[in-house]
Amino acid sequence: MSMRELNLTPELCVDCGKCERNCPNNAIHVNEGIPLFCMHCDPNRAPCLHSCPEGAIEELGGAIIINEDKCIGCGTCTTVCPIGAINIDEVGTAKKCDLCFDKESQACVDSCPTKALTNDIEEIIQERQEKVSEGLVKIQSIMK
Repeated sequence: MSMRELNLTPELCVDCGKCERNCPNNAIHVNEGIPLFCMHCDPNRAPCLHSCPEGAIEELGGAIIINEDKCIGCGTCTTVCPIGAINIDEVGTAKKCDLCFDKESQACVDSCPTKALTNDIEEIIQERQEKVSEGLVKIQSIMK
């Protein structure tokens, strides 16, 4: 399985809420124009993974996921998550972003009209490098 990721460019978010509505886990929430979601901490430092008394939180292909069969809904993970990205659902199971690891594509990325959410970090880097280059050209023209 290839490693998945989810990247945000907050200045592109238009607060439309499509990512929120389309998330199959109800695990992304837009707060003041910023989509909040699990950051999939490094497994060595993921507080939820290390605090779960049942070992229900696991790493799979770069995603920190919740094994619903093991989850007892104790809420320990919701308490230790530094950004509040884990919730207990109506049946008592912890839910969070799992990067749609078991799906063809990521619903939030697919539904984002401005590409504020993307799984292509190289595209973000290239766009930012182009902006820096354009800025340098402008500065050079001013200094001539």
